Amino acid sequence: QVQLVESGGGLVQAGGSLRLSCAASGRTFSSYHMGWFRQAPEKEREFVAAIRWSGGRTYYADSVKGRFTISRDNAKNTVYLQMNSLKPEDTAVYYCAAAYAPINTGDYRLFGYDYWGQGTQVTVSS
Repeated sequence: QVQLVESGGGLVQAGGSLRLSCAASGRTFSSYHMGWFRQAPEKEREFVAAIRWSGGRTYYADSVKGRFTISRDNAKNTVYLQMNSLKPEDTAVYYCAAAYAPINTGDYRLFGYDYWGQGTQVTVSS
């Protein structure tokens, strides 16, 4: 089991920044690829960003590329999402998720995420 707890959400004006954190406990954090997803009201959950277990490769949705940065600190069992130049359309509940690396060796779009956090609300005002 892996327990994931997100933090760092809040209310920010358009153009501002937030840094989300996701703290993991349980099994070896470095054995997992990590992802960030978001879900806005009345919309489906969507992929935001992912990072492989080693931190060597990162991936982003086109809508956040150039504005968001995913990173991880395996010594602290934490993954981060730095969000800059925020827009009202970034408003959503943000979730982190973990995918076991040894069985997720291919395309990041096919990662199977087994563990999810409870989410943190990000609201961007115009």
